[in-house]
Amino acid sequence: MDLFSWQLGLPLTLLSLGFGYLLGSIPFGLILTRMAGLGDVRKIGSGNIGATNVLRTGNKKLAAATLLLDALKGTAAAAIASHWGVEAGIAAGFAAFIGHLYPVWLGFKGGKGVATYIGVLLGLAPPMVLAFAVIWLAMAKISRYSSLSALVVTAIIPVLLYAVGNEKVALLFAAMTIISWVKHRANIQRLLAGTESKIGDKG
Repeated sequence: MDLFSWQLGLPLTLLSLGFGYLLGSIPFGLILTRMAGLGDVRKIGSGNIGATNVLRTGNKKLAAATLLLDALKGTAAAAIASHWGVEAGIAAGFAAFIGHLYPVWLGFKGGKGVATYIGVLLGLAPPMVLAFAVIWLAMAKISRYSSLSALVVTAIIPVLLYAVGNEKVALLFAAMTIISWVKHRANIQRLLAGTESKIGDKG
């Protein structure tokens, strides 16, 4: 397989990208917290719309629901588009990830993409989700830093995908990892300074 070849035609590529972006851009964290009467989640903690910041409202059920829905939109995008071939699934999964990070409805200010990253992984390489969970949970147990756990596991997943021969999907996740690390740059600075919030902290 030529790692950088692209066989999917332009119409299906664009359709996959558009479909994935629309699914990925649904801001479930914001929707759920508003429906629960908790206001705008962007005004607390990190200002993020993802599950970790929703947890800072003190509502664990809402945080879990946000995590699940943010993941499933990535899974749905990748899995549904994969009916047109793996390249369509890759395009839709990547677009869902970008949609979560940069949703048009919120002025292109979204989450950091970890849940959607997991969801795309589930849609394209299901066995790797177990590896992701084990690595993330181990790092979270040791450090109590959600951000550090995400940084470590997203660095490892593309390597594991490549090692098992899933080269094109590995390339996708390498790109997503780089983007995710850029989105986590403020967290990286706080980790280095020792001021990063730990799992379960409020505010």
